[in-house]
Amino acid sequence: MKLTDVGWVWEGQGLDPGVDPSILGVGDGCRFFGLTRANYMFHPNTEFAMQHMAWLDEVTCDIAKWGYVDTDRGGTDHLVDARPERVRAEAALVSELSTRYPNITGAFHDDMLGLVRREGMTPEQYADVYAAVRSANPALKLWVVVYTHELDADEWDEFAPFMDIVNLWIWRSEELVDQDAQIVRCRERFPDKPLVMGCYLRDYTLRAPVPMPMLRVQWESVLRNLESGALDGYSILSANLIDGHLEQATYIRDLIAANA
Repeated sequence: MKLTDVGWVWEGQGLDPGVDPSILGVGDGCRFFGLTRANYMFHPNTEFAMQHMAWLDEVTCDIAKWGYVDTDRGGTDHLVDARPERVRAEAALVSELSTRYPNITGAFHDDMLGLVRREGMTPEQYADVYAAVRSANPALKLWVVVYTHELDADEWDEFAPFMDIVNLWIWRSEELVDQDAQIVRCRERFPDKPLVMGCYLRDYTLRAPVPMPMLRVQWESVLRNLESGALDGYSILSANLIDGHLEQATYIRDLIAANA
């Protein structure tokens, strides 16, 4: 299997604690890794953004939107707006945009379970989000982020009917040694869903790049599971980390090129 055919890059300027602003813009991560599929995150879903990404083969657009609010201290906080009505409106917007930009193939719900719990969103409300995703384009897919430490959550039974693609993530890099087993667990939980493995450049628990030994372990597992069919793709987080995590990013870029 060619890694260039099944790879995605998170594109956008996420404001990560301890990470300096990147010199790279939206689309530069795909150029760096030699990929043509982007999970577009953190920025407004606008005509201009879609025109900017028109050269890509596929794009997904996030529907739980980050924004800025003023604080009493005179600064700003970067917060995610995950209210049911906002998520539903963004889903409808992405669906409508996809009718004019056919490379938009999905809507993307990051941190889905945690945000659903935070907002008290019911399965019925999520069904409305799912309907909005397909309102203008019945072929559009809803991607949902799932963490391995969430796989046993009871809520999945009610929400799974409104999920098309599972994007699986292992939060702590020390647990990457168990990735094969976690992929099996995820397949058991979501037996009928395509599974895309999330691959961090940064361990946010360590506030540092993923240690290279763990990075190699993960990508060896990715190769095995793509070859066996247990995985349908992979997603790299993220373009805005490349220049500050260059050893990790270069290793992944060279691996993709060697398996292109």
